[in-house]
Amino acid sequence: MKILLLGDIASAHLQKWAISLSKNGIKIAIFSFNHTKDKWWKNETGIRILHHASEKKSPRSFFTKISYLFLLGKLKQAIQSFQPDILHAHYASSYGLIGRLSGFHPLVISVWGTDVMKFPLHNFITKNILINNIKQADLICVTSNVLKKHCLKYSQKTSVIIPFGIDFSKFNRHEKITKHEFVIGCVKSLETVYRIDLLIDAFSKIQKTHKNTSLKLLIVGGGSLEHELKAKVNELGINHVVEFTGKVPHEDVPKYYQKMDVFCNLSTYESFGVSIIEAMACGAVVISTKTEGAEEIISNENIGLLIEIGNLDQLVEKMNELIKNSQLRNQLSEAALKYVQEKYDWNNNVFEMINQYKLLISAQ
Repeated sequence: MKILLLGDIASAHLQKWAISLSKNGIKIAIFSFNHTKDKWWKNETGIRILHHASEKKSPRSFFTKISYLFLLGKLKQAIQSFQPDILHAHYASSYGLIGRLSGFHPLVISVWGTDVMKFPLHNFITKNILINNIKQADLICVTSNVLKKHCLKYSQKTSVIIPFGIDFSKFNRHEKITKHEFVIGCVKSLETVYRIDLLIDAFSKIQKTHKNTSLKLLIVGGGSLEHELKAKVNELGINHVVEFTGKVPHEDVPKYYQKMDVFCNLSTYESFGVSIIEAMACGAVVISTKTEGAEEIISNENIGLLIEIGNLDQLVEKMNELIKNSQLRNQLSEAALKYVQEKYDWNNNVFEMINQYKLLISAQ
């Protein structure tokens, strides 16, 4: 079987799909608009890179995305060269559009989140682009019921839910290295949507009320707000107990989750919540805002704690509760680990994707 993936070559999610499918005997090729300095595919003999940008493109506006259509000719050449059985676009807007315009079938489109939750809301042009992309796809894949619901706003076509699950050989519980510290953290890009500023404010408050506890705030990730957030930490006088790691390689992410007692996901919106289940798999207790994606995962407070979006007082209250109550932390951690192991096993997700590919090919 030969699958041509359309997607962001720098995305850890696309990389994970490409490598996992390749390890299951599928020949993979990638056509990307984007750039990466990390040659992550160099040791993967089953993966070919047919196109990626020679340098990073910026800014990523709607008109920048439309300019990608000039690559349609190169995509058709790549299809002719690779002769795929299936064309799979990862992202329903830009990659879905060029996939549709290539005229190749079977066409699979994987919806990721903002492509159906934000993109079609810009104007009637973006809405029509999405509607037509979905209409022409032979299969729509989503990671959650939330995204399935959003897809139904634009098409009654049935979508298949295949969660972006956990590789438990990498994301798992280890004996906590920093036993003497109580670590609160997050693994997110330092951008407005993830409200790292709120996390810093909450940590500053609890740090003052738990002087006999060795508290640490671990902020994993890079982004445009890094300088601003570091300045905030210095202003609050807590830089001695706050660590900014910057962007870290995806393969190193589990060891940071494993350091955390509490993981905070404070997004203003979330289509699924990969970081939530990754943290749970590594034993951290999750506090999350009540976004659609997070609430689908944390359906009750037996596996995690939920707060209203942007609510500082609730965040401080939940942090205090977890610091004081070790029994509650252990109960939540154990229940969450069992839950993600039962529902979000990556091996099962890959098997389901391959099965969907086989069904498409046999239907031709």
